[in-house]
Amino acid sequence: MSVFALSDIRKSFAGNAILKGVSLEAEAGEFIALVGPSGCGKSTLLRIVAGLDHADSGEIHIGGREVSQLRAADRNVAMVFQSYALYPHLTAGQNIAVPLAMRKLSSAQRLPFIGPMLPGQRQICADIQRQVAAMAVSLKIDHLLDRKPGQMSGGQRQRVALARAMVRDPSVFLMDEPLSNLDANLRVHARGEIVELHRRAGVPTLYVTHDQSEALSMADRVAVMIGGNLLQIAAPQVIYDDPSHVEVARFIGQPRINLLPTVRDAQGIVQFGTLRLASEGHGGANVTLGIRPEFVQLRAQGQGMLAARVERLEFLGSEVIVFAKLAVIGETVLAKVTPLEARGLIAGQPIDLNLDAARIMLFAEDGQRLPSARVTAAVREIAHV
Repeated sequence: MSVFALSDIRKSFAGNAILKGVSLEAEAGEFIALVGPSGCGKSTLLRIVAGLDHADSGEIHIGGREVSQLRAADRNVAMVFQSYALYPHLTAGQNIAVPLAMRKLSSAQRLPFIGPMLPGQRQICADIQRQVAAMAVSLKIDHLLDRKPGQMSGGQRQRVALARAMVRDPSVFLMDEPLSNLDANLRVHARGEIVELHRRAGVPTLYVTHDQSEALSMADRVAVMIGGNLLQIAAPQVIYDDPSHVEVARFIGQPRINLLPTVRDAQGIVQFGTLRLASEGHGGANVTLGIRPEFVQLRAQGQGMLAARVERLEFLGSEVIVFAKLAVIGETVLAKVTPLEARGLIAGQPIDLNLDAARIMLFAEDGQRLPSARVTAAVREIAHV
């Protein structure tokens, strides 16, 4: 049985469906990145799991028990917020100690003057301080314990928030875009730190982000949510190479995937320029051809599959993105090439493009991927290359 599972979670606000039956499972120690555009329901789902909001229907299982009706304090989950949510009047050490104090001390023992006089309170507080100190050392923030949040950088506040989450030894980690407030260089460094901390803790982590590079580089599996629906959950490479829905293909990938409208005849043949593809599967005559920019090759005029004209070039250091408008349908196609391959190209220059037939994807009118194995086999057999 999975350590963490969501089953058909639904949520609406003012009659608008935000979550439309989300289900997923995570094993012990698994890192799942929940990715999608702003407003798709990611943070709402996280708040429901944490107990900060309630689903209209569905079940949440953590550690083999159903927790949908439990208070947030009784679910044993730890959440790191986008803003870190540190208490500004408390030091870093005091912020880290908060969940331990709430769990181990009674309400009377937490009182500022009476508490220290109650039996056992001093011993419990000493134990809490030892745990805080040990966690601070492991995250290399022991020198910050006496500082307040206003005296720390964004990266330091992020580590304090992580320490506060980890110190309670939760059953599930929930992270709501914890790196969004960091600059670009620090974000890259922090990704590795979070993955390492996750591995050390050994508990399932649900990490919400709209940054696909974070999702692909950090997660064991990526869950893509669009419009309140979980469209696909799979390993990062599968999500990128084998998207099951056109919206997954459209959202994942930088630069964006090329999606070109076309049609197929009654025999399932797609004619695209000099390229002919045999397709199988459900759906109507209208299909979408998808191919990643790295699988589009530049050719001299008259020597490739598709005639085009260069619109512009984007130099990105180790690679160049070539924007070329197709003569056959007037759509712009992106090609990712090396600076050497792009040398001499100028805007307005006529060129030809070749598409790697084995890497072409076809999507039906409803957005679903047409059977990949059969499409690829047919492409290899009849494509003109």
